[in-house]
Amino acid sequence: MGAWLSLLYGVVSYVFFLGTFAYAIGFIGNVIVPKSVDTGTPAPLAEALIVNLLLLTIFALQHSIMARRSFKRWWTQLVSPAVERSTFVLAATLALALLLWKWVPIPEPVIWSVQSPVISQLLWGVFWLGWATLLLSTFLINHFELFGLRQVLAQAMDREIPEQEFRTPLLYRYVRHPIYLGFVLAFWATPVMTAGHLLFAIGGTGYILVGIWFEERDLIAQFGEKYRRYRAQVGMLLPGRKSSI
Repeated sequence: MGAWLSLLYGVVSYVFFLGTFAYAIGFIGNVIVPKSVDTGTPAPLAEALIVNLLLLTIFALQHSIMARRSFKRWWTQLVSPAVERSTFVLAATLALALLLWKWVPIPEPVIWSVQSPVISQLLWGVFWLGWATLLLSTFLINHFELFGLRQVLAQAMDREIPEQEFRTPLLYRYVRHPIYLGFVLAFWATPVMTAGHLLFAIGGTGYILVGIWFEERDLIAQFGEKYRRYRAQVGMLLPGRKSSI
């Protein structure tokens, strides 16, 4: 019964993530959703900055702390290892949902506003390319394990998950962090960049750079010299290879 409850927990966490993530795409792109990065009730600049920076900090701290190997070792003494990833996904989604809900728009000043229809469409293309890159990258490294479903399903079926191997499929042969690259493209590719959107893009990109630093420490600890060679040969966010891997 515990294994099947864990499976239900993992599925619910994943579905909650999917809905929130889909909303986040509309939020960042100012499309479809009722409240976006540039819409909603404005507030005095100082208040907006404090609230938005606090929301970004909560999101960054949750990811930075719960993603670390040291935290996972401690955390799995309290919860089943099978639901550790699902719990991370749930906490991350709650932090993201809070950010989307409480974000205070800062519509002025407008940093840039593209008037050319061709350039505007090009930026929209880059925006959607970013999300496509991100999604494809999750499936290249096992989407369902990344979001905790494989772990809870394996427990429910009484199966062992093989130990993680170091692989560089497709996009990972040319850029070490294509998921983060997708986020960066989506954050910055917009025909209209307001002050609030700029704050979101800077905060999100800053977190990504810090997150990469911590993540690569963990990857070196896990894979050792293999990852060191990979890091020396492949670009972090800008695609490029110095030699074959």
